[in-house]
Amino acid sequence: MAVLIFLLLGSSVLLQVFSWIWYSDSVKLIETKVEKFADKHLLLKPFHFLQFGVYLRYAGVIETSTMDLLHRISNFRNGVRHSIREDGKLKYDFLMLRLIEAFSENVPQLTLILSRILQRGELELITGLKILTTAAAIAFNVALYHQGMHVSGSKGCKMSWMSTMIYFLWNLLLIIPRVTALALFCSVLPCYIIAHFLSLWMLLVLVVWSQKTDHMKSPGWEWLFRAAVGLIWYFSWFNVSKKGSLKVKMAIYCSLMALDTMLLLGFWCWKVFEYAGCWSSLNPYVVIPTLLGLYVIGILVKIIYYKWFHPKLPEASEEGQIRQAATCDADSTDSFTENMTAAPVQPLTGVIKRGSIMVANFYF
Repeated sequence: MAVLIFLLLGSSVLLQVFSWIWYSDSVKLIETKVEKFADKHLLLKPFHFLQFGVYLRYAGVIETSTMDLLHRISNFRNGVRHSIREDGKLKYDFLMLRLIEAFSENVPQLTLILSRILQRGELELITGLKILTTAAAIAFNVALYHQGMHVSGSKGCKMSWMSTMIYFLWNLLLIIPRVTALALFCSVLPCYIIAHFLSLWMLLVLVVWSQKTDHMKSPGWEWLFRAAVGLIWYFSWFNVSKKGSLKVKMAIYCSLMALDTMLLLGFWCWKVFEYAGCWSSLNPYVVIPTLLGLYVIGILVKIIYYKWFHPKLPEASEEGQIRQAATCDADSTDSFTENMTAAPVQPLTGVIKRGSIMVANFYF
């Protein structure tokens, strides 16, 4: 219970800090009435202090979604073809916050709950289905980020459902073995999971630092972002930089995670044989090949996605600018390019810079 409360509070504080930082450097770009009201009456900081800042963003999303629905109804009545409306520049921050929440709260909770179930030997079919549903919800959240980045980068171009489903599938197939291996290791060596997390997480943070990320407004806050990315990488892949070859980076990451997962399963198997009889419900000769098989299948589906279904890469642009390009369907030959380099502009800052970086990293 103490660990669960720590995860909930820690994730909430992390989200509020990010939300407040991103509000503070983009307050002039707020477009929704509910957020403007909070800013006008100096309520942004109290809301975040009381852990309500993210809910303010949810209220802004509800407002823009409602306005978009009314806009569609009005166009339908007037016989006007509906055009995609922008939901506001702060949508980039909202998508990133949801991604951080998924891997700072939902995935650790799932790992903790699964480890307790394994310790008590209460793993049943209905329990397994609930765990699978939770993992699917996490992968679906990642797929929504994928879809949101595509819509943002392509200025409203709809995403192919096939592309989204394949993206969801490879994330699910890689998250399940990772979380299960961590839970199995935690169930037999609970005190060592903290040491494992800290050692691997610090290594991943250093790798993020080597990518020279530039997502926050100050170097100090940039380290907080790198720490959050390291947390995401502890469970799943997330591209944060165009530096270096994407194929090489993903190959190194997948190899490292595969090696670490096998190490965790090896320690669990060792403890199972040491205390034979207590774990008769889980046969290592079935569990380990199944998890490794799912991981390999997930890698293959991931390769298929990036080879045939991932949107095409945008062309490079001058520093401080971005060319956004996307395909409306992975199987279609029609494409369009948004060129934003017609006139000299000031270096991108705040949410504009973050949005440009997130979209560029997604398509890279």
